[in-house]
Amino acid sequence: MNNLWKSIYRLRLHSRNHTLAYGGSKVLSASQSTSTQPASTGEPGSGTQPPMEKIVIPTRIERGPTDILMALSATVGFDPTAPHYKYHDDPYLIPTSNANKKTYALAQEAGRKAAHWIRQENAKLFRHSEADPPIQAFVPTMVYNEESQVETTDLQKLIDSVEVKDAILVYNLLKKNSIEVGDELKQQLLELLCFYNHEDTLPEQFIEERWFRQGTVGRERQRKTWKDFELAEELFHGLETKRSEHYCAMIRGMARFFQVEKAWALYQETVEKGIELDTNTFNSLLHIASFLKESYDKRWDLVCEVMTAMKQQGLRPNLGTLNGILQTVTTIGGYNHPRTYALKTLAEFKALGIEPSLASWYYLLVIFCRERGPVSHVLHDIMNEIEGKEFTIQDPKDTFFFVTAMDVCRNHLHDKELAKRVNQLLHKGENYNLIGDSYKESIYYRHYFALLATTEPLDSFLETYHLLVPNVYIPEPSVMEDILRSVEMNAAIEHIPLLWSHMVQFDHTGRENLVNLLLHIMVTNQPSSDEPKHAAMVQRFATIAWDMWNRMEERAAAPRATNTSGMPGPMLGDVLLLCSRAGDYEKAMAVFTKINKEQNSIVGEPRVDGLREFVNLCIVNRTPSVAVQCLQYCSENGYPESVEIGRHIFNSFTLDQIQVSKIRSLVGAEAVKPKPEAAV
Repeated sequence: MNNLWKSIYRLRLHSRNHTLAYGGSKVLSASQSTSTQPASTGEPGSGTQPPMEKIVIPTRIERGPTDILMALSATVGFDPTAPHYKYHDDPYLIPTSNANKKTYALAQEAGRKAAHWIRQENAKLFRHSEADPPIQAFVPTMVYNEESQVETTDLQKLIDSVEVKDAILVYNLLKKNSIEVGDELKQQLLELLCFYNHEDTLPEQFIEERWFRQGTVGRERQRKTWKDFELAEELFHGLETKRSEHYCAMIRGMARFFQVEKAWALYQETVEKGIELDTNTFNSLLHIASFLKESYDKRWDLVCEVMTAMKQQGLRPNLGTLNGILQTVTTIGGYNHPRTYALKTLAEFKALGIEPSLASWYYLLVIFCRERGPVSHVLHDIMNEIEGKEFTIQDPKDTFFFVTAMDVCRNHLHDKELAKRVNQLLHKGENYNLIGDSYKESIYYRHYFALLATTEPLDSFLETYHLLVPNVYIPEPSVMEDILRSVEMNAAIEHIPLLWSHMVQFDHTGRENLVNLLLHIMVTNQPSSDEPKHAAMVQRFATIAWDMWNRMEERAAAPRATNTSGMPGPMLGDVLLLCSRAGDYEKAMAVFTKINKEQNSIVGEPRVDGLREFVNLCIVNRTPSVAVQCLQYCSENGYPESVEIGRHIFNSFTLDQIQVSKIRSLVGAEAVKPKPEAAV
């Protein structure tokens, strides 16, 4: 590395004193460009020389450590047919279900955590340093205990590296050893404790855990999690002179973790003492207005009170102020008042030159597109305003816009064209970073697929399906049901084998409603021999039905199975029908044997169509004894078609006297009467 830098340095010195030529055209050096002497024009007899062209060196652009990688990535583009790069490029290690996606990603991250733990527990083995300058992330962290000798510099380092628990321990050690901590350092520690609520945060390098955990955190009920009477409050109350920044840190911390009563009490204290606060502190009070006041009118009055206080202190609102007001408006019931408040707020902030973020538009969707409210087309206006733009994160709620917009497209407006516009905006530039987390991503595509499956032509929908499944999105059972119903409505049974293979990959074979629906489609839509795309479809349907039966039997035989009887009777009848249609006597016989022997434990009865088709298969295979057994099953279970089936068996076989007597005893003498001879 040192030799490389020396070579670059020598090249710089060389280029300063020499002229470089590219393609025959000379490029002046920096020393020549600053010369005031005119240069020769090169024309004979010319006594004047034109002024020399001055080289303008462009302003240096700050580059991040990953800018080159991002530029290279932009040349490749996004390939939805390839698995995410975080998974190993191996068919056996590429996940094909939502559960496996989470398991594989977190398992890989668990390996990184194990490496961190080994490095930390065996710090003596990792004292060598191969990087120059050393990389702090690879260096074991300092371990503190009650006997550690610490200084204020240790506390400063822990605050800078956001190690909350160790910072608390070191501060207590400093206090125990009577080492004075400066006011500025106390302020930094107070801000750290208020922001993280005395808890260590998840390290940034554990991206996958953040990705999957964030969806769970967002769905938790908002409740008070602030730790009362801990070090933050001790630091605050121990200050001799409480300044504005101290109150700001405490109020924002308590508001962040929903200790609303104490936060409001501190605000009232600042009002009484005439202490001015900053804009972000007022914004935090706006976010908890719905917790401070119960009635809708009082909430809006509180918002107006806070905004008036900001104006009196000469503070200018910002985007956080806009979003805080809109969040409070979302908690106000009714239809007219919230819309009026929201539009007035947007108009005032637009006059101030404050542009809304995606979080602002998200709040508007919540206000205008309520579940039991009138239909609103505000999303059309929002898309006209933001379509084609690229966004960066400005508010934590920015990640809620796309999933909410797609929900509105599906459940509120039922507008597929608007959904496509939202999806196009999501994939514009780096906007996909604002999808949020794994939970929001899954909900977004659930709405998108369910809407397209019910409104798009099947062929057009399947193009989107094949593009995104399974690497970007794996359909949930409810979405798969919508897809199957679309296939049923279009009688597109040629797609059944592919959809069944996907159901196997996505672990949907245990969903009885999906299996039953798929069986129903195969039974009611018999393949046509005249259609080339239906070639061999009868045999493939039988194979699918047999696979369904085996899987449900294995699940019923499992040690902890909740349903030990396996398939219900109607589904067994459909499997019997499909196997009989395909002429697979062995499989059909296995299914009928289960129906016949376990009829007392099977829930429900098979449909007579399957039994009739099985009798026809017995006739083809010349097995009258099995056909008589099927007739006996029909008779014992009270099928009205038993006489017809018995007559069909009698007329199709050459039976012995015992078999004829059996049929007569089961369905009566009418079934064994010979056909009347045709008149000559």
